[in-house]
Amino acid sequence: MGGYENGDSPAAIAGEDGVVLGVDGGTTNTVCVCLPAAMPPPESPAAVPILARAVAGCSNRNSVGESTALETLEQVMTQALTMANTDRSAVRAVCLAVSGVNHPSDQQRMLEWIRSLFPGNAKFYVENDAVAALASGTMGKLHGCVLIAGTGSIAYGVTEDGKVARAAGAGPVLGDWGSGYGIAAQALTAVIKAHDGRGPQTSLTGDILEKLELSSPDEIIGWTYADPSWARLAALVPVVVSSAEDGDEVANKILHDSVQELADTVIAVVRRLRLCGEDEKDKFPLVLVGGVLEGNKKWDISGEVIKCISKVFPGTVPIWPEVCMFVTMPF
Repeated sequence: MGGYENGDSPAAIAGEDGVVLGVDGGTTNTVCVCLPAAMPPPESPAAVPILARAVAGCSNRNSVGESTALETLEQVMTQALTMANTDRSAVRAVCLAVSGVNHPSDQQRMLEWIRSLFPGNAKFYVENDAVAALASGTMGKLHGCVLIAGTGSIAYGVTEDGKVARAAGAGPVLGDWGSGYGIAAQALTAVIKAHDGRGPQTSLTGDILEKLELSSPDEIIGWTYADPSWARLAALVPVVVSSAEDGDEVANKILHDSVQELADTVIAVVRRLRLCGEDEKDKFPLVLVGGVLEGNKKWDISGEVIKCISKVFPGTVPIWPEVCMFVTMPF
């Protein structure tokens, strides 16, 4: 994002003012950006001077365990600092926005851990990744609602006076059914049901077997439990979307049900916080983030979710955050 004049390197720009690390930790991957601590508030995401950007795997402790999650977070921060030609002593602040941080006790444990990594007077902030997702669409203003639908799903809202509410985000066992994991799990279940006669025949059977390079639905059971990681199953969502676009009734029902689940998740948060006003017609920003909500040629999941929500709240203002991938590289 952005660029620098006069041939200055990231290390020179960071200088004595140091750097700030921002981490978005998800169930699919974890991203860390390194920014100069001394910079004016940007007018747009494209104006943010990123010194380095590093990517690692899952850092959701509920998915991979606390030890692995912390190792991933340390790895991605270290990599970003190395790419920016600087080190931990230059860090002035760290913001960790991580999925799986659902309770003050989660925050406290992570704060204690991050303080042990960075000596000195650095400032630390730990939040659920939904907070960062909301800010990404509102240029840092925490007001409105965000819907994340990636490997997992969550809706998170904040009022102008700081009241917060959330819905879903409890993981696959407790029902993030509109998530990538939820969609894929329903598709795999539909294939097993079709195979043993409990459900209708579906083109998902052939499509999923081809994707997984398996020869029989019986093999799906072994494939699923060999590594039931959430992101691994969620990677099957494009297959479900493709089957639905080709007219498969079972795949279409899975997607329609998932759309309604996601819409209901947002509606619950908006109503609890009265973001829509007393008459439910006031405008409010709705930030949409995550791979499930990315546009498809025929089956536009995010578009269908917006339609459902707008029927209830006509003042919904959808926002898709601007994503820029340009990084100023060291000389």
